[in-house]
Amino acid sequence: MRHPRHWGTALRTLAAAVTAVVALSPASASAQPASGTPAYTAEAKTEVAISAVDLDGPAISTVQVTVKNAGPDRLRSLKVSFAGPVGWAVQPSSQTVDGTFAAGATARATFRIQVPERRPAFTVRTFTATATYQGGDGLGTATGTRTELSGTPAASLAAAYDNVGITDEADTAPGDYDGEGNSFSAQKLAAAGLTRGGTVNTLGARLTWPDVAPGSKDNVSSSGQAVTLSGSGGKLVFLGSGVGSGATGSATVHYTDGTTTSGTFGFPNWSFDPANAHGATLVASSDGRNRPSGYGNAGIAYRVFAHAIPLDPAKQVSFVVLPANADIHLFDMALAP
Repeated sequence: MRHPRHWGTALRTLAAAVTAVVALSPASASAQPASGTPAYTAEAKTEVAISAVDLDGPAISTVQVTVKNAGPDRLRSLKVSFAGPVGWAVQPSSQTVDGTFAAGATARATFRIQVPERRPAFTVRTFTATATYQGGDGLGTATGTRTELSGTPAASLAAAYDNVGITDEADTAPGDYDGEGNSFSAQKLAAAGLTRGGTVNTLGARLTWPDVAPGSKDNVSSSGQAVTLSGSGGKLVFLGSGVGSGATGSATVHYTDGTTTSGTFGFPNWSFDPANAHGATLVASSDGRNRPSGYGNAGIAYRVFAHAIPLDPAKQVSFVVLPANADIHLFDMALAP
């Protein structure tokens, strides 16, 4: 594997050398589509699969896209395109494959992709290939995707805590739940039933209020972190609240069999928004909040909510990728029937 110092020169060299690699075989041959997630069209049930991508960058990696005609009619005018994450250069971005392909035949096209240096944090990389062609029923399109994982998810949500949202009224300075130095009052939360390490039962889940001292990191400002979670259930319940009125996003649950489920949820602003905004459920309201100068805003409710996304109850959860929206703050998450 090459590690060129100048990507532009390397890619120009590769562009001059890369050509479509096409291999046709009958359905009974040993050649099979490369690993990846096939996509099908109603016209010809064309399968598109992407080979494993070597993420050990910085380097130029070779990727093979396999297109299989799984339908009864011949395919022709085949064009294959390939793309990786935003900013990753591909040579060529698309290839035209000459010839016609009988039922059961496969075509393979080779691409080169610029892989940057690995990030230390957990990262999900998605690659997409699309085939367009003429088939028995006219123009057809099929798309295949492949997800590659880099790094290790956090051991738990608590291990990913990166924000101080609860402080003692005698020491409010460490708090910064909303980006303006404000935070929940530990005393007022306790009066509302949320105590350190206490159980929170909501939406069928048994959750735990953060078991850390006031003034410590006690929640996750959601920005796409991956968090280990084991077990199974019909839904995943989140405990938290929002900053601003746009605290919504999509979480992706990865199962042990390699499949995923995605679901969108949201929280109201910790104050002022309607309590049922974004479909959330109110868990507790505390009186006032801690400001940098001390406790204040008495008489105004600062709240904690719950929300859930559906899961496949027949599958075992491996980890969760949180929404990429830092306005969503999470204190805990748990599986529920």
